[in-house]
Amino acid sequence: MDERKVLRALRRGSEEALGQIMDHYAPYVYTIVSNFLSPAMSQADIEEVMADTFFALWNGAEKVRPGKLKSYLGAVARNQARQKLRSRGQELPLEEDVLTLPDPSPEEQLAEREQEELVRRAVLNMGEPDREIFLRHYYYGQPVAEIARVMAMNPATVKTRLHRGRVRLHKQWTEGD
Repeated sequence: MDERKVLRALRRGSEEALGQIMDHYAPYVYTIVSNFLSPAMSQADIEEVMADTFFALWNGAEKVRPGKLKSYLGAVARNQARQKLRSRGQELPLEEDVLTLPDPSPEEQLAEREQEELVRRAVLNMGEPDREIFLRHYYYGQPVAEIARVMAMNPATVKTRLHRGRVRLHKQWTEGD
């Protein structure tokens, strides 16, 4: 699928272009949405959020830059799933009064943001397909078997790449200190 051409056609209102995008990215969007909503919601709810995600793409096609379609869909899918949970009053898995954590100090907040930025940069600097495997597993919560199926890889290869990625991140982390 040529993303530039499909996005251009989508911006012109091509339903066929939307169909191509849906055919290509439906498993990806499904995984994100189901990881957020299962088992709290039904299959129909998951499908509704998927439809909302592609509808948001249809309405916001002008915002999507070539090469960024996948990340755009991932972000929209996560936001739509969160919205669905909130609409059902299921935003927090625990009652608020069950666990009360003290607010982090400004120094702790700064250190946490710096750590998050270091990890984000390290993951984004991974080569493909390692970056995609790492993001699918640790960010979107996909199991190894699903990643292997979607990416047409052996599950053992996926596990090896995840292990090597963790080793690289650990090495970068410890050398950065």
